[in-house]
Amino acid sequence: MVILMVLGLFAGCQATAPETAAPAAPAQAAQAEAKAPAVEEQITIDFMNFSANEGGLLTLGLMKDLFEKENPNIKVNIETFGWDSYGTQLQTRIGGGDAPDCFELGLDAFPSYVDQNAILPLDGMMAASGTDLSVLTEKSLEAFSLNGTKYGMPYSYSTVVLIYNKDLFDQAGVSYPTADWTWADADAAALKIKALGDDYYGLIQPISTYEFFKVVKQYNGSLLNEDNSAFTVNRAENVEALQRLVDNVLVSNICPSAAQRGSLDEWGVFKLGKTGMIVTGIWAFPSFTTDCAFAWDIAVEPGAATKATHYFANGLCVSADSKYADAAYKWIEFIGTSEQVAQLRIQLGWELPCATYQTAMDQYAKLTPPANRQAVFDSLGFVVPVPQIAQFSQMADILGAELEAAANGSKTPQQALDDAQAALEAAITLG
Repeated sequence: MVILMVLGLFAGCQATAPETAAPAAPAQAAQAEAKAPAVEEQITIDFMNFSANEGGLLTLGLMKDLFEKENPNIKVNIETFGWDSYGTQLQTRIGGGDAPDCFELGLDAFPSYVDQNAILPLDGMMAASGTDLSVLTEKSLEAFSLNGTKYGMPYSYSTVVLIYNKDLFDQAGVSYPTADWTWADADAAALKIKALGDDYYGLIQPISTYEFFKVVKQYNGSLLNEDNSAFTVNRAENVEALQRLVDNVLVSNICPSAAQRGSLDEWGVFKLGKTGMIVTGIWAFPSFTTDCAFAWDIAVEPGAATKATHYFANGLCVSADSKYADAAYKWIEFIGTSEQVAQLRIQLGWELPCATYQTAMDQYAKLTPPANRQAVFDSLGFVVPVPQIAQFSQMADILGAELEAAANGSKTPQQALDDAQAALEAAITLG
């Protein structure tokens, strides 16, 4: 409408040119052309991601609007896939020569894309753009670097905490969890909550690779040696850690088995209001706020010989095949380091930004539930990342199958980890 008004204004004011008007001299035309501002090329970049699939589509769309307002010559085409299909979709695109210009990677997948030479090193682009890396946590920058080279722009992170049903703790007469709890304390409380009834459980703690790699750290164990050159899956500390997880399902049954959960996942069981505690990520907060009809809060995850909890992080990478690498970097820099974006993430309840602006952190701390959001920040003192090997996905599948055998009782924890050790050594060469 504004454009029509402006055109109308010029039409009303313009005098009728005489029929004999002479054409502009060539020199005048050349001078006018020289004075005209250069029009920037309009380009579109493809951005592929998975994290927006879990309730973040609106937030990501608002980020896009902010970016395009500041960069009118760059349009962003957002492609969002669920986590289950994301890796396959991305690998298919890369293998077919149709890779998106930039894309999101989880910390576990990131090393394999470096190994494939599928993503560009970012150090040069960071220096050329003058990216303010001081707003990003040192841990996040290290997480997306290999051999001193940065390959990913830290984007978001999350930790795992102990979420507990306050109503059930009150009914069972048990004190709420504290930051100094061990698993012995948690298991004792879980037994008292399970005693409330036949269909009650005290704790939900998955028996999976993504849980196990962290739990063994709590027992001073590990799945790999210090330089990631050899598997150490069946060491004694790891067997002890798995024995507790299995006993909680098959012996005390404070944790429900897969059969007892039925068609419900771990979150679904907890939302029923008959389970005392669940070990899960802070990304559960929005869902639990909406769906839990009981009071709940959080605490730092318990430990054993020491404390350890997950550090899940997502980074943004530029494709090695992008024709618009500079524009793609400008986009990932914006959504990775902008204070506006960080505040937007907090306001709309998405994962925590790696950009640690105090305004955003203060805002996050005031959100409820949970009341004890300080436990999220306290957990950062105990985080451990997933093993950084290119074959982590393959490792997770092999180990996961053996952990499942232990969880259902078809193998002892020792047998399962011995078999996992042998299978991993046969299938994966570490270097």
